[in-house]
Amino acid sequence: MIDERAVHQKHYDEICEKLAQDQFAQFLGMKLLQLGEGTATAELTVADHMLNAHGTAHGAVIFSLADFVFAAACNSYGKTSVALSMNIGFLAAGFKGNRLVATATEEKKNNRTAWYRIRVESENGLVATLDALAYRKNEYFVPVEDEEA
Repeated sequence: MIDERAVHQKHYDEICEKLAQDQFAQFLGMKLLQLGEGTATAELTVADHMLNAHGTAHGAVIFSLADFVFAAACNSYGKTSVALSMNIGFLAAGFKGNRLVATATEEKKNNRTAWYRIRVESENGLVATLDALAYRKNEYFVPVEDEEA
């Protein structure tokens, strides 16, 4: 059995480096602010090219930010994890210049799956919530041979 808390702590910089390679997040200007064991916080500022026909933040941009923190949180143990399902609720509009902050929190995790709740907020309050289920593969993307519990 692998001690995933130890993996997170020992390989924190390496895990952050891997997550920083997300080219789509870079393209949108997302920044990972915090990474914990099963948690993550990231931000982006809504720019002109992120607006829909109504002049508000495109739902795809809000979803992308939520997806990015979900990916960071579920991969925070160095174990390769991918999305199985996601369900988003849009509660308020985001506007040009808004700083959107998304936070992912792990609700439950086992060897194969993990469930997360994500909140996306702006200075005006809650913008969206997302429930997400991750599939946890067998392999780790950091060395774990020394992390046996």
